[in-house]
Amino acid sequence: MPSDAGILEVLFATVDELNKELPPEQRLTKSEDTIVFGHAGKLDSLGLVNFLVTAEQRLQDRFGVTIALADERAMSQERSPFRTLATMADYVQKLLTEKGEVRSPAVGESSSQAHARESAGI
Repeated sequence: MPSDAGILEVLFATVDELNKELPPEQRLTKSEDTIVFGHAGKLDSLGLVNFLVTAEQRLQDRFGVTIALADERAMSQERSPFRTLATMADYVQKLLTEKGEVRSPAVGESSSQAHARESAGI
């Protein structure tokens, strides 16, 4: 099951892929705090759609799950789940949890502990 760290790895790989197509001034950095979309974001709406489609494919390839990131639910939220890479990762985690594809971390468990538990098949 995907962990928070695994989801961020997929999003960072998506950044790498997208950056190959972007001019230097529009490239995203691989940080949870990177503002992707909205005020001060580097992507316009078309760039965001490209990012989301690529991320969906990478999530499916890596974890074998199909989710739709750009749906009415996401677009209707007061605060966009696509503002930063961290908010995207949280949104992906929420969608996967709702589908029953991930276990929520135990209380007090860090994402690295959850990843270790996941890798051990616990």
